[in-house]
Amino acid sequence: MTKRPEEIAILAESGRLLAQVFGYLDGLNLIGMSTMQVNDLVDGFIVNELQARPASKGQYGYAYALNASRNNVVCHGVPSTSDILQNGDIVNFDITLEKNGYIADSSKTYLVGEVSPQAERLVQVTYEAMWKGIQTVRPGARLGDVGHAIERHARKNGYSVVREYCGHGIGREMHEPPEVLHWGRPRTGLELREGMVFTIEPMINQCGHAVRTEDDGWTVVTRDGQLSAQFEHTVAVTRNGVRVLTLRPGETVPNFVS
Repeated sequence: MTKRPEEIAILAESGRLLAQVFGYLDGLNLIGMSTMQVNDLVDGFIVNELQARPASKGQYGYAYALNASRNNVVCHGVPSTSDILQNGDIVNFDITLEKNGYIADSSKTYLVGEVSPQAERLVQVTYEAMWKGIQTVRPGARLGDVGHAIERHARKNGYSVVREYCGHGIGREMHEPPEVLHWGRPRTGLELREGMVFTIEPMINQCGHAVRTEDDGWTVVTRDGQLSAQFEHTVAVTRNGVRVLTLRPGETVPNFVS
């Protein structure tokens, strides 16, 4: 379950490259683009510019380089030529990248054009909740501490945490032990040890936490039709704390977690 230092170094390189993908996405004008166009651009960037592999392609039979989850889509949104991004949307792009046999995983929710204050607040609180979870990571902490910090921040702001999906260990495989719940009780669950690598990726709903899967077998939406947002980083437990392996260009640890 733990990784050797040389393995974490390779994972960090995959994470550095994946962070560049989000830097590339940051420069796109998303209004009017289809989610399939975004997928194709990301696929080409990973393969041609970064000389890496989109790790989700072919995983569990999935055919694309990313998940595109717009507005009330919680996760696993399938890119489509008919899914056109509009001014006022929010959309999460969840991307995995493999380089030299090791996989990094990250996601970011984008504000498309001018969004409502309610949507912007949900996205901001979700980002904060992810970092609240990351802040708890260190040797001797427990996975329940991570989930509790995330859920407490979401509930304090009037939101709910999706319970059906969670973070996960990662390395040579996209999904490895342990499961990292985004809700829980402090001082419960698996004890964290130096060398563990996993994702923290809370999905926060505007209203109720209930979700359902659409007929395509992939796309998960909120049952009440309200908005959902998500952020994700791959992290490693270090001797004294945590290292974020997928930290994006210009991204720093926010002041509210220091």
